[in-house]
Amino acid sequence: MLIRLVYASRSTGTLTPVDVKDIVRSSQRNNAPVGVTGALLLANGIFLQCLEGDHLAVNALYHRILLDGRHRDPAILQFSEIDQRLYGGWSMGLVPMTEATRSLMLRYSPAVGFDPYAMRPRALDALFTELVAQARTLDA
Repeated sequence: MLIRLVYASRSTGTLTPVDVKDIVRSSQRNNAPVGVTGALLLANGIFLQCLEGDHLAVNALYHRILLDGRHRDPAILQFSEIDQRLYGGWSMGLVPMTEATRSLMLRYSPAVGFDPYAMRPRALDALFTELVAQARTLDA
């Protein structure tokens, strides 16, 4: 069964751009062999991540993330069975913080600051769908 899981967590410390790139590279290396795809966004010390793949592989990955000391206050924000992936080509993509990204986050976030914990599942789906479209536009 193919699923999509979106979770948020707070960073336990300050992460440098090098730290974030290391997280993404490690995710890409670990996710590709088990068929997990997705995207990671880090804003205001909050991780927002979308994971897609076989339900057992995504579940195992999420449980490993829960044990990672860089995360606190983890919460599953959206979980659903899906027919197709948003991130079929990304074993893990990093969503860059640009003005366009900030505008999208503000469009879907109920608060002035980015707070994915307060977002509805439909808003999270719409946000990630637009982030994928934006990334594809940049790649073109």
